[in-house]
Amino acid sequence: TSECEKYACCPLPPYLEDSGCVIEEDDNGGRPLRDVCFHLLKLYSDRSYELDQLLDPRSVTSDPLDFRLSWHLWEVLRALNYCHLSQQSWGVLNSSYAAQLESEGLWEWAVFVMLHEPDAQ
Repeated sequence: TSECEKYACCPLPPYLEDSGCVIEEDDNGGRPLRDVCFHLLKLYSDRSYELDQLLDPRSVTSDPLDFRLSWHLWEVLRALNYCHLSQQSWGVLNSSYAAQLESEGLWEWAVFVMLHEPDAQ
């Protein structure tokens, strides 16, 4: 209720947990920054939960350009029939992870990632 105070901290990503900071809202778009496990639980309880928040790299790592876990998690979710990610977000996720792999000299894996692109053009 409104007269009760919070009894637990917000589920922050692992890299922020021990920092002592409390983040109520994210700088981009006003969405709260939460741990990926929290988002997975929300998705379990509501199949239409927004996947953009779940696949945001900042819910896992402090590097907002590290798309490794986000891309692999998306592929697992897609295999489980969670398909309500917009085509634009899907394309951004694929191209960002492919660019990350290419910058590390792993161009063969970047090609593999781009083969998952929803738009053949």
